[in-house]
Amino acid sequence: MSKEHLSTRILHHDRRQGTEAGAVHQPIHVSAEFAYASAQALIDVFQGQPGFTYARQATPSLARLEHLVTEIEQGVGTVCFASGMAALSAVFLTMLKAGDHLISSRYLFGNTNSVFQTLSKFGVEITLVDACSVDALVEAWQPNTRMVFAESIANPGTQIAELDAIGALCQERQVPFVLDNTLSSAWLAAGREFQAALVVNSLSKAMSGHGNVLGGAVTDTGCFDWSGYPNIFPAYQKGDPRMWALTQIRRKGLRDMGATLAGESAHKIAVGLETFELRMQRCTDNALQIARFLAKQPQVKQVYYPGLSTHPQHQRASQYFPRGFGSLVSFELAQEVDLLRFLDHLKVIILSTHLGDSRSLILPVAQTIYHEMGPQMRAQMGIDERLLRLSVGLEAVSDLQDDLQSALVFASEA
Repeated sequence: MSKEHLSTRILHHDRRQGTEAGAVHQPIHVSAEFAYASAQALIDVFQGQPGFTYARQATPSLARLEHLVTEIEQGVGTVCFASGMAALSAVFLTMLKAGDHLISSRYLFGNTNSVFQTLSKFGVEITLVDACSVDALVEAWQPNTRMVFAESIANPGTQIAELDAIGALCQERQVPFVLDNTLSSAWLAAGREFQAALVVNSLSKAMSGHGNVLGGAVTDTGCFDWSGYPNIFPAYQKGDPRMWALTQIRRKGLRDMGATLAGESAHKIAVGLETFELRMQRCTDNALQIARFLAKQPQVKQVYYPGLSTHPQHQRASQYFPRGFGSLVSFELAQEVDLLRFLDHLKVIILSTHLGDSRSLILPVAQTIYHEMGPQMRAQMGIDERLLRLSVGLEAVSDLQDDLQSALVFASEA
């Protein structure tokens, strides 16, 4: 691993991979097909030699971004997808089969829960537990448990699972731990620090950072021995076992399902990553100040942010994430505050669904992205009907505070 700072390695990544005419950015490759000088050369690539066959599986643009994400996550390899949900779905659909058992944290992004509903129809048994204690996973464990899943910081409730203990348990029992690292990102903590086997990132969020592109990635940390995993297809049990899972995910998730990231999108993500650390530091600093501000407002019933001493997992978050606590702040309005009136009065903060953007975004959780779940499931996930999710951006924190305070006062007036 290079001793250079991460920001230096990101900024100089393209040119160090080799570019034409001294360009500091790699070109965007848009070709769908790739030509070979001989039939044998074409056959060799199809049979596993380095090269490109068809853009549905890989292109030079994707390969460069995958190399960069691998370096950021300190892994051994990455496969990029057209969106974060495509990446997540590919892991579940290609690495699990009917009759398998998946243990997951119950504190989940809404669309992940929706994917689990689909998986259950395909014969995968799913148990949702309170992953804030590893004891819940031990209790739920079955002989057919084949995967464990959690988010580094839960969306939207900001719960922090007992990630280090979960990773150790999965290593001991030789079951892959899959970590969605989107909300913390590797800037706060790389997934390998928790012995995660696979790390999933929505590249659409903090890593690209400007709300102008979709993308996702699956990174193998090299922490898990895939040679003993029963769900690897025989055709992919060749060469370094550390690459078996990624080979299967690429072949089944990209070649067969086609959720391929376009070259233009890969380029936007790579350019966005150039300011990754700067944006994360500013957004994280802003979020802590906003969380402290909201906690003092009489119109706010509860604030959920791992950086607050009142957060149930504050000490754990301080241990896991010494650089900061992320940019997501969730809070519940007091009963006397008109929720819609509050939201409609905001002038700086945008009413929108997204996370990790350079602009601050807010939405009512129960009525929007978690509406499909119904009140019973929302209650199990700890989502109050008056919960708001605020993704804090790069604006001057004083402007964000003024905007929030004005709206709180306005929405409390009779």
